[in-house]
Amino acid sequence: MMIKLGEPRRVGVPAPEARLRFEAEQRETGGGPGRRLLVVDGEPSFELSFWCGTCPFLFRRLKTARQTLSLESAQERPTGALADPDDGGVIDAFGALLPEGEYLPVLLRVEPRLVFPGQEGDYFSGEQVATWGLDQFWGLPEYPHTAYYRTFETAVDASTHLYEFVVPMVPPTWNARERVEEYAELMGRGTVPTAVAVSTLDVCEPASGLPADHYRHWGLTHFLLDGHHKTGGCGHSWLPGAAPFAPGPG
Repeated sequence: MMIKLGEPRRVGVPAPEARLRFEAEQRETGGGPGRRLLVVDGEPSFELSFWCGTCPFLFRRLKTARQTLSLESAQERPTGALADPDDGGVIDAFGALLPEGEYLPVLLRVEPRLVFPGQEGDYFSGEQVATWGLDQFWGLPEYPHTAYYRTFETAVDASTHLYEFVVPMVPPTWNARERVEEYAELMGRGTVPTAVAVSTLDVCEPASGLPADHYRHWGLTHFLLDGHHKTGGCGHSWLPGAAPFAPGPG
């Protein structure tokens, strides 16, 4: 549920200085387009949906995704609920991790539920297979190599469905148990925590064929910058106040 939509803002640092970037993999001349990547501190961390728009939606954790982007100087700012996306200077603090550009600050209330690949509720072996089928080479569903959180989904129109995901930079199993339990206890007393994410929207639709359930998939993905333990503390309860940056043109 959207709480507040801010005005587009230009934040960030020159791309070479940004800790988090979205890049195209460099290939030899004539080799075709490379993978679309989320890069953290110069290391590819996630492979993302391919450029064509007809390939299946994807976020796949890579072996070099080993760290979060929490800021020690800003850890206390999003502990409680926010009334505005920029309360406490959150946008400027976390915007400094990103390449310079125009971003849309959004304050959301989400209800995350933890999902494991191949198990009940997994988008990649459920809704995606119903539309694209199994991978033609492997004969298997896409595999994200990480547990993740599903939040909201809805029909946009008769031919389009939106799916929302919260993706941690490192597996939820890496979370420190004591910190997760601390946030779970705070939430049990009514404290409303806030996580911070940078968000992308991918629009994917099969080019041809006769899938069982053909429609356009909108994949709204919130990559966590801060709030891994807060999200873990939710279990199947509320994580109110996730504040994503949605990158815009420029």
